[in-house]
Amino acid sequence: METRYLGESGLEVSVIGLGCNNFGGRLDESRTESVVSAAIDSGITLFDTADIYGGDGRSEIFLGKALTGRRDEVVIATKFAGPMGDLPMQKGGSRRYILNAVEDSLRRLGTDYIDLYQMHFPDLNTPLDETMRALDDLVRDGKVRYIGHSNFTGWMIAHAHHLAREHSLTPFISAQNHYHLLNREVEPDVQPACTKFGLGILPYFPLASGLLTGKYRKGQPRPEGARLTSGPMADRMLTDQNMDKAELLLDWSESRGHSLLELAFSWLAQQPAVASVIAGATSVEQVEANVDAANWILTSEELTEIEDMLR
Repeated sequence: METRYLGESGLEVSVIGLGCNNFGGRLDESRTESVVSAAIDSGITLFDTADIYGGDGRSEIFLGKALTGRRDEVVIATKFAGPMGDLPMQKGGSRRYILNAVEDSLRRLGTDYIDLYQMHFPDLNTPLDETMRALDDLVRDGKVRYIGHSNFTGWMIAHAHHLAREHSLTPFISAQNHYHLLNREVEPDVQPACTKFGLGILPYFPLASGLLTGKYRKGQPRPEGARLTSGPMADRMLTDQNMDKAELLLDWSESRGHSLLELAFSWLAQQPAVASVIAGATSVEQVEANVDAANWILTSEELTEIEDMLR
């Protein structure tokens, strides 16, 4: 498994990371352990979770138990700021909330430090310098090694960079944003900001919630029990335009002896500033498929052909 430095830091992560959103929800403790073990054995080092995943912190709990005896082999990335209850003080980026949230995550994960602590969502009601000063204290205390954010815009990334430089605070080294072949919203501002200020991008939903796996075809029944079988996300993703693009990409990749899944991962891994592609898995077989997918190195001519198709 290839590893890359995360932004301009010295933290190395595997080019394919494991998203842990299924832990505590679709996966029980036993199946979580199997998936985590397979991921480590396959070379994955980055495990991305959040306090809100699985409900009541179960994703962190299951991940911590699955990593028993193997903590030193991995990079644990978790998140704060999402709602952990109905009260006003149970979310956000205030100093009070962060100092409580990190202790809860450390306890659930069964560790005394978090490798990458990420702000899950921007908190527009709390000054960003308050958030960053609290995170800086956690780094200085040794409870957190590096900090990142998720769902920030380009101007927020620039603002955070200048705050860190002006006040000698720990800078963010990663940006986790929605990014895949059919969603390019990071490219106008987030990607240039990350390149300029030295952050590594960690794309989430790389398979467009399953649309880029090749199992959804126009005119065919949707797979039973899949994420896009029904519901508002299915209506949002399975548009005629998206389906047409996905089928073009499927035919193109298969004509070269590869799957659409391989194309989705490989294309992302070759985009500017991308350090690791975060993907979930519910089985050992999915872990192995995700790992193998990153082995396809697209040529410049192939990348151009892909842009022409999507355009």
